[in-house]
Amino acid sequence: MNNLIPFLSYVFVATFTPGPNNILSMVNAKRYGFKNSFRFNLGILTGFIILMIACSYFNLFLFDLMPKIEHYVGIFGAAYMLYLAYKVTFGTKKTTELTNKETNTYIAGLTMQFVNPKVILYGITVISTFITPYYKSGFTLILFSLLLAFIGFVSTLCWALFGALFQNFLTKYNKQFNIVMGLLLVYCAVSISGLIG
Repeated sequence: MNNLIPFLSYVFVATFTPGPNNILSMVNAKRYGFKNSFRFNLGILTGFIILMIACSYFNLFLFDLMPKIEHYVGIFGAAYMLYLAYKVTFGTKKTTELTNKETNTYIAGLTMQFVNPKVILYGITVISTFITPYYKSGFTLILFSLLLAFIGFVSTLCWALFGALFQNFLTKYNKQFNIVMGLLLVYCAVSISGLIG
């Protein structure tokens, strides 16, 4: 795979930084226990798989329909990563208050993926930038979709399992963590734009 390090860096940053999936997994595990929050995480996994496959075929359709779009998608992907780098580094911390036990269900985890802008933009960006320019076979796209979904699932499980510890770490070293994540995103953006090899 071309650009393996930028690909892995982007996937790591996008899946392990705070977002709706990770925050809700952590909150549910803290409220109901890891075992009782597992069904919510399975719902996230299912929704993630569906979205990654849809993004793969959508991007493949675009590349087949308009081969010249590849260059512009790379520029868009790099610009979006720079935007994320800015938001991660300088964004404000948001507090999420959940009082509804209905957020800890398989269906809640599944349906949340289809209204979660972070996951949708992540799927479109990672697949259009790192995968469909190099791989076109349906089998390969499904394998990458499963890989991306699995990494997202591991992320939500980590946030659920180590929620309290990770939350304390982020609170204590929030600024340093955000700077490192932002710099990794800048590196990814520069790499896919072709400025470095």
